[in-house]
Amino acid sequence: MTLSEVVVVGASAAGLTAAETLRREGYTGRLTLIGEERYLPYDRPPLSKQVLKGEWEPERLALRTSAALDDLDAEWLLGREAVGLDVAGRTVALADGSRVAFDGLVVATGVRPRRLPFAHDLTGVHVLRDLDDALALRDALRSAGSVTVVGAGFLGAEAAAVARELGCSVSLVDPLEAPMVRQLGSAVAARVAALHTAHGVDVRCDTGVVGFSENRGRVAGVRLGDGSELAAEVVLVAIGSVPAVDWLRDSGLPVGDGLLCDAFCEAAPGIVAAGDVASWLHPDHGRIRVEHRMNATEQGMAAARTLLGRRQPFAPVPYFWTDQYDVKIQAYGRPSADADFTVVDGDPDQGPFAAVYAQDGRTTAAVTWNMPRQARALRAQVLEREPWPRPAVAHA
Repeated sequence: MTLSEVVVVGASAAGLTAAETLRREGYTGRLTLIGEERYLPYDRPPLSKQVLKGEWEPERLALRTSAALDDLDAEWLLGREAVGLDVAGRTVALADGSRVAFDGLVVATGVRPRRLPFAHDLTGVHVLRDLDDALALRDALRSAGSVTVVGAGFLGAEAAAVARELGCSVSLVDPLEAPMVRQLGSAVAARVAALHTAHGVDVRCDTGVVGFSENRGRVAGVRLGDGSELAAEVVLVAIGSVPAVDWLRDSGLPVGDGLLCDAFCEAAPGIVAAGDVASWLHPDHGRIRVEHRMNATEQGMAAARTLLGRRQPFAPVPYFWTDQYDVKIQAYGRPSADADFTVVDGDPDQGPFAAVYAQDGRTTAAVTWNMPRQARALRAQVLEREPWPRPAVAHA
């Protein structure tokens, strides 16, 4: 199929990379990028770290120079929300009543923050997903004495570290056994908990939030399921995210935990997805959806190539990282709680370390703690799914 009108819905990392790949690989037709936010594409990982801490201003987040964006020869519809999709008629409906025609579509709408069923109308209660969220929370932290972070995944743990470094009294709450246990497994999660405790964070795991107390419309405290209450002038709700697919629910496209795609990132003929919103069939891991920055870039390229007819299964080695205090944690693959966990370098109790996860005798993931060189070396073992434990070397 020859394309003449490609529309990219979602003007962040995945959508931008898809647009650039289309141009780089020969697409010369009309190209339109639709973005719900009013900003040109910017990088999101620094929002919970450098921006929140006040080390970076928004202009430093720009993913491309204005000249590079001009070279795309694209029409930018920013501050315009997509609210519907007519697959048969090949149009995207926008909130202002207009429609944008396409013969090729990239869905890269990302995710929205999951919210509690209460208290989000209170002053001082925040979520953190986009630049405006980060700037509002940054302003609140500058004068906050007590901060409670609800949710101890990537975002919550990073924000708790920043708030503590800014001098706030911080509590980190999660119903699971330790921070980031879903992402890293119990052994590394215990080390993350110890890291926060050592920096003065009150880590409250194995309990959930049942309500907030308030004073004249402003949050004053957080009530926990164990009967205790935490004082809180500022609360960050970081309990995960949901794929931004509501605008697709009446389209007839397969929607579940994201836009459901095949192994080539295609949801329907001429319609592909990339980034946090895309759920696709990974050759090694089955149906997955990955909310990490590197995946957004890699999948943006893969989805664009599928749209151009250059189909290859999208089979990356998932990669993620997190920076907390003076620690960088890097992981390749998909660590799981039921995998065998083995430290291969360093000492988790004393300092930097590297470890691998194995299932059915094969290396499935690796994690490092302040060991970037070892992280790169272990990536190859995950990619090749090398045997683990390694076979003994026979000596003559």
